[in-house]
Amino acid sequence: MSKIGRPSLKTVLKGTTVAGLAAVMLSTGIPAQVYQSFAEPVTVAAPQVPSFADVVSAVSPAVVSVRVKSDATPVSDESGNGFSFNFGGRGFDDLPDDHPLKRFFREFGNQMPGGPGGPRDQDRAQRNPNRPHYLRPVAQGSGFFISEDGYVVTNNHVVSDGSAYTVVMNDGTELDAKLVGRDSRTDLALLKVDAKRKFTYVKFADDAKTRVGDWVVAVGNPFGLGGTVTAGIVSARGRDIGSGPYDDFIQVDAAVNRGNSGGPTFNLEGEVVGINTAIFSPSGGNVGIAFAIPASTAKDVIADLMKDGKVERGWLGVQIQPVTQDIAESLGLAEAKGALVVAPQDNSPGAKAGIKQGDVITAVNGEPIKDARDLAKKVAAIGPNQKVEVSIWRNGKAQSLPVTLGNLASDEATKAENSQAQPDAQPSSEKALADLGITVGPADDGKGVAVTDVDPGSEAAAKGLREGEKITSVNNQQVSSASDITKALEAARKDGRTRALFQIESQSGSRFMALPINQG
Repeated sequence: MSKIGRPSLKTVLKGTTVAGLAAVMLSTGIPAQVYQSFAEPVTVAAPQVPSFADVVSAVSPAVVSVRVKSDATPVSDESGNGFSFNFGGRGFDDLPDDHPLKRFFREFGNQMPGGPGGPRDQDRAQRNPNRPHYLRPVAQGSGFFISEDGYVVTNNHVVSDGSAYTVVMNDGTELDAKLVGRDSRTDLALLKVDAKRKFTYVKFADDAKTRVGDWVVAVGNPFGLGGTVTAGIVSARGRDIGSGPYDDFIQVDAAVNRGNSGGPTFNLEGEVVGINTAIFSPSGGNVGIAFAIPASTAKDVIADLMKDGKVERGWLGVQIQPVTQDIAESLGLAEAKGALVVAPQDNSPGAKAGIKQGDVITAVNGEPIKDARDLAKKVAAIGPNQKVEVSIWRNGKAQSLPVTLGNLASDEATKAENSQAQPDAQPSSEKALADLGITVGPADDGKGVAVTDVDPGSEAAAKGLREGEKITSVNNQQVSSASDITKALEAARKDGRTRALFQIESQSGSRFMALPINQG
């Protein structure tokens, strides 16, 4: 009987493949040193995205919350409704006279208990002087220091109803402030904090260098929460949102909400490129569309307010509207550029110089006018009491008129007053301008012709002509009957034009529209 012993490791491994090593070890019980190996964790080489932390750290001490209180009398609420009217943070009286909301409430406000002109407004107008007055909070917004001695920039709609102002710094310090001045046309205001200290402040950027797609950081006081930072990009430039004649907003997609008004939007150098003033929001909250006043606009306005508390602008005194392609064609203009004069205001610089309704202002001092907004900005920038050369297009010819601009700060009216109600027409003899889709009759006051019917499928209806309005001129020729309209259309047709310019008057004011004459 042979002796069977445990084989040596050398014997076992001889001729054994690596693949079978584990099985051999299990069967023989031979111990072996085992090394464990783990997979590496996933790592991604991310691109270097700039952090906003350094910008925020530097600018935050200059950004403040603005609290506003008003000296007011308690107002009874006998109307029993839950309506409240807030027009983007602005009061009803701050809206331009020709704003669509003012037009609406002029016509229907008395029928709505909570609207302007209703019982609430009447109650305010009949306040009992014996009632106690108290300071009530009316607004809460944002602002920022622009000087070490305490000047603070914010929005006009934040401070407009206030009588006492407090700024709250990012460290919680509360300081009283006084109102230096405000400008409702650009929605800017300037406060001053008097304190024996030097404040961290920021400066305005050259926003002409700001490009769509640039990173921006908004700092402010949304919903009264205190210093809050959001970031985004510049979405668009030159936005006109219908808030005033100098609209030129920067659109950003940073999260901006109620309470951010008056707060700054910074570039990555810590310079203010814009002042947050409005949002587009069907829900009332952020949807990624916010509008900021450009630094270039704010810089000039704030400098004037700091100087003497008011802003002076050049004033021409004409109500204007854009020149559409249809209007340009009706007037024989080669391009749809310039500003169409709806009406010069009585005794205004424009009226005194001979500017008439139906004129198209094409240039000022040789600088071409792109549109109505461009004219308003150029005239305002020139300043009051300056002599300018205004180029106009009238009756198919170009001419120039010398004008000495007025002062918009001292001249109260900036637009023609064309909001007086006209009586409903009681036609005595009607004649159908069938191809135009309108029926007209003589107006009771003998001025123009009354529109008594508009075909819903006509171009006139599509452009907004309504029954009850009046046609006062066609191609700048006064009309008082249907035959006058027919003659004006025939004259335009002989001149080779395909459209005629109708001037329309309504309770909302006066406007122009171009209608096709080959159908008339």
